[in-house]
Amino acid sequence: MKLFPSGVSLLCASVTLLAGCSHGAPPAPPPPSVGVVTVQPQSVPLSRQFVGRLSPYYSANVTARVSGVLTKRVYTEGSAVRRGQVLFDIDPAFYQTQLDSALAQLAQDQATYVNDRITAERNRKLLPVGSVSQQTVDNSDAAERSAAARVQADQAAVASARINLGYTRVTSPIDGIAGQQLVTAGAIVGNGTNDVGTAGTLLTTVQQIDRVYVNFTMSAAEMTALRLSQEDGAVDLAGQEATTVQVGLPNGAPYDHAGTLDFSDVAVNATTGAVNLRALVANPRHLLLPGMYVTLTVDLGQQNHVFLVPQQALQRDTRGAYLLAVGADGKVVRKDVEATTSQGTDWIVTSGLAPGDRIVVAGLQAAREGSPVNATPWQPPPAAPARQGTASTATAPAGMARS
Repeated sequence: MKLFPSGVSLLCASVTLLAGCSHGAPPAPPPPSVGVVTVQPQSVPLSRQFVGRLSPYYSANVTARVSGVLTKRVYTEGSAVRRGQVLFDIDPAFYQTQLDSALAQLAQDQATYVNDRITAERNRKLLPVGSVSQQTVDNSDAAERSAAARVQADQAAVASARINLGYTRVTSPIDGIAGQQLVTAGAIVGNGTNDVGTAGTLLTTVQQIDRVYVNFTMSAAEMTALRLSQEDGAVDLAGQEATTVQVGLPNGAPYDHAGTLDFSDVAVNATTGAVNLRALVANPRHLLLPGMYVTLTVDLGQQNHVFLVPQQALQRDTRGAYLLAVGADGKVVRKDVEATTSQGTDWIVTSGLAPGDRIVVAGLQAAREGSPVNATPWQPPPAAPARQGTASTATAPAGMARS
């Protein structure tokens, strides 16, 4: 039994067909939303990263200046010493004997000089009365002068013997920290040339590390590029005294004392093709030790007419670095840029952008070159809450106007 007549079925089919035709094509999806920042040119610090090695501010080798047997070490290894403080004793017996012999010779020649002087004075008095000849007077005067010369030579010999005797007490040439002894008591030391080419046997080293040097190098190509950029006005290089250095400790922590550039060589090392540089850093707590490798950030001056762009906005492909920007027509355009250095969480873009460009930071996956987008202002995410006992502030990168 049919529930509906055939005419009713045809009517329903016709109604359904008409309803489907009345809807038409589906509407186009809206353009994707992206977050943008509007960039403006500005000046930023010009900094470079290097690896440097520490060396002491003063370093003095303590050597034996006379030969003999080393009898005693007077100082404590690794302790602070003062200039002139005795560090080692060398057996003084031989040099004491030399001094005694020189003093005896001096006394003998002084006695001879006194006798010759008296004789010469007497002869000069007798010459007017004819008791002595002129030749006798001349001979007595010559004897007096010779005796005086021998006394002077003996005095110099005594002074030399005293100096050599004093060298048996080896003292520190500077204030500083005395290192480990290199020769033990009982060894024979000398004042000749040793294996390292220095005069005398090396006994220890005294180093002054209240201030330390940081030695590093910069390639000649980079230094030339910086100076050419200064001529073009792209950078303003600071003077040597105004160039600051921030040291990073081997554990990654920043050192709490900034240094200054102390020396810049005027010649390029022929082997490395680099220029030797040196910074001076305060070291009151002796955290920096000679020979230690550290990282350092050198503030060379100021970089002009650059743009700061959040790091997540920069992309790279086979053509190089590029950014996506929103043009005046609301469509995405590609901007090929140069960005080799960063500041904080931003890339420093030196070319490829114009003032007022709107750079896509968020929604990069949906942005396609030549396609329209809905641009909205981008804000950096809030900083993580600071732990107890620390302070944290979140600031937008300087020089970026949010559109």
